[in-house]
Amino acid sequence: MPLAPPAAPAPSGRRGRARTLRLVACLSLAAATLGIAPPAPAPRAPAAEAPSPAAPGHGPGSRTATAPPSERNLQKRLDALVRRQDGPPGAIVVLQDGSRRRVLRAGAADLETGRPPRTGDHMRIASTAKAYSGAVALRLAADGRLGLDDTIGRRLPRLPRAWHAVTLRQLLQHTSGLPDYTTAPEFQRLVTENPRRHFESRRLLRFVAGEPLVFRPGSRYLYSNSDNIAVALMAEAATGRPYEELLRRLVYRPLGLRDTSLPQGWELPEPYLHGYDVDPPAPPEDVSEVLSASGVWASGGIVSTPRDMTRFIRGYAAGTLTSPPLVREQRRWVPGASEPAGPGANQAGLALFRYTTRCGVVLGHTGNFPGYTQLVAATPDGRYSLTFSLTRQINSAVAPGLLSLVRDIQEDAVCTLLRT
Repeated sequence: MPLAPPAAPAPSGRRGRARTLRLVACLSLAAATLGIAPPAPAPRAPAAEAPSPAAPGHGPGSRTATAPPSERNLQKRLDALVRRQDGPPGAIVVLQDGSRRRVLRAGAADLETGRPPRTGDHMRIASTAKAYSGAVALRLAADGRLGLDDTIGRRLPRLPRAWHAVTLRQLLQHTSGLPDYTTAPEFQRLVTENPRRHFESRRLLRFVAGEPLVFRPGSRYLYSNSDNIAVALMAEAATGRPYEELLRRLVYRPLGLRDTSLPQGWELPEPYLHGYDVDPPAPPEDVSEVLSASGVWASGGIVSTPRDMTRFIRGYAAGTLTSPPLVREQRRWVPGASEPAGPGANQAGLALFRYTTRCGVVLGHTGNFPGYTQLVAATPDGRYSLTFSLTRQINSAVAPGLLSLVRDIQEDAVCTLLRT
């Protein structure tokens, strides 16, 4: 992908300008006691994907009538969600138990063609990318090249002195107090002027370099995109290697991720799951390639597929990339929700969240980005996993009622996963 992409087409008219401002606001907002199971071996990819209930009009071979009741109910709820005027145009849910994989689809991956979503479709994984920076940091900690109590002052002494006492542990748990760069007026102005602007990803923290900490490090929880930018920079400082290379060597290769990358530009590789801006009564507008990934980088710029995300969360939640002592440290929970909040009651660990639902506990991460809402989660041993992807950004600011519905459907997905 080009490092200096051309400017985005200028928004046309008042609605176009309003849409751009709303997307920038949404991007900023996107910033915004468990028994420890021993790490399990990395799960093998299933030999074949089990057929799934087909959404109406999405091809033959529907097995809805023979699927378990919970799965039929989940399919119906996904179908109803995409039929809503304010709902996402498409949805895909991957449920996996060991080598058995079930895929539920609703709506379309592309409204122009009407084709259904597929597990090999690329998409923006939004803030679930923060789990990947966590995976890099914990792998380096397991290797002794980085410590959870290493400070910004030790690893990144050129960052503001007021930040020097912040530790890697606090960055990973969003208890650092770092101000969120995506809320900085200058950052928002630049993105509004040119959504496809190329940012120097390693200098994103300069937008808040003149600001003090929001609170004393470790004293409270506050989700911040700045945290994971700093995590990536600490990993680079500890190794002398680019973060993108560390992702490939420490995460993609060990887990067999073949369609995952951290681009700098605005383009998505084909085929991709199209993301939409939904603002009824106007028709959905494709925003898949409106924003450059360089402006979010380690906090949310990764592109992946439902298939690869399933492989990732099964290994990551089980701790296969790190060590048992670090898994225990990762699972020291504090009050705090992911953004957007995940199903059930949320608690925050180190680049991992605990979702306690009515059917059981899963560990994972959520994310949202203009055009996309994501959830990846797995049981602590990695055996049961789910990937839940929607083609509309849904969070507490832009669609609070819809978010409540989506969280309820996600909890149904967890129940379907754990009960069948």
